[in-house]
Parts: sequence; structure tokens; C-alpha cells
Amino acid sequence: MKRLIFLKYPKIVLLLLTLAVAYFIFYSRNFPAFKDFLLSTGYIGIFITGLLYSYGFTSAISVAVLLILADEYNIFVTGILAGIGALISDLIFFKFFRYSFKDEVKIISKNISNEKAIKFISKKNRKWLKKYILPVIGGLIIASPLPDELGILVLASLKSISIRTFSIVSFLLNTSGIFVILLIGRSIG
Repeated sequence: MKRLIFLKYPKIVLLLLTLAVAYFIFYSRNFPAFKDFLLSTGYIGIFITGLLYSYGFTSAISVAVLLILADEYNIFVTGILAGIGALISDLIFFKFFRYSFKDEVKIISKNISNEKAIKFISKKNRKWLKKYILPVIGGLIIASPLPDELGILVLASLKSISIRTFSIVSFLLNTSGIFVILLIGRSIG
């Protein structure tokens, strides 16, 4: 019966496994061999950690590594390099969502707009909602260690956001979130 749970919910099981790996990475931070390995990856490792920061299944691992490296490297260089890595990941998602899911987003928008509650909100505040609320929600998701995919999907569905604007916003938000993680890492390190 337990095997069926793993087969029935493989993504949830995989997410829980990545959280367990992140816990063990952070727990192992005081083992010299492990810490030496992380330090040996240098700034390339930090960049790769930034790439992983945006993906749902690897964000927890990335946060654990950033917490460990916070005391070892210049916090500003680390934050910027990891932020650039996160930006590249987000741009890949943004282009993928914007261009590959365009037809499905239109269908979902039409289906959602037929709901009574959505019709009421849309009639009253549609422009205000799209102009202010959705970008803020998408931005908060991107800035947090939560998986960026949902925030990017929200922003990619807005026609008013260009790739350039998205790039600036993504970099600033991801880098800000990474700096917060690095500051937490410094305080607990």
C-alpha cells in the first residue's frame, strides 16, 4: 500500500526528498570534508546555486547551500552571482511560459472569467487587478525562496511586461531574496 503512495504522488515525494536533502546538507555544514567540497566550487558553484534557486525541486537545496556559504565569501559578490544565476533560470521559464503556453493561458483565462466571482471582480477592477495586484503577487513569489514557476507564470501572462522589464524585476527580486538568505546565514553561522 505504501508503494502505491509513492507511485500515486511522485512529484510530492520528490519534493519531500529534496527538502530532506536540503536538511542534510545544512546539517552537514560543520563536517570539514563537506564544507571543503562546497568551498572548492568557488564562484562557479555560487552561480550554479543561483540557477537552482529558481526551480521548485531544487530551491530548498540552494537555500541550504547559500546559508552555508554566507560566511565564506563576500556577501555582495555571492548575492549578485547567485542573482544572475536565478535570473537566467527565470528567463528560461519566462520565455517558455510566454510562448509555449500562450494558447492554454488564453483558454484558462476564458474559463476562469466565466466564474461569477471572477466576473464581479473583473467588471469592477480588471485593469487595476492586472496592473497592480498580479505583478505584486508574482514579484513576491519570485523574491521568496518559494519556487519561481508560479510567479513567472503570473508575470508571463501579463502582456504589459516586456522581457527587459521582467529581467530587471527578476534580478532585483531574486538578488534581494538571496541577500536575505545570506544575512540569515551570517547570523546563524
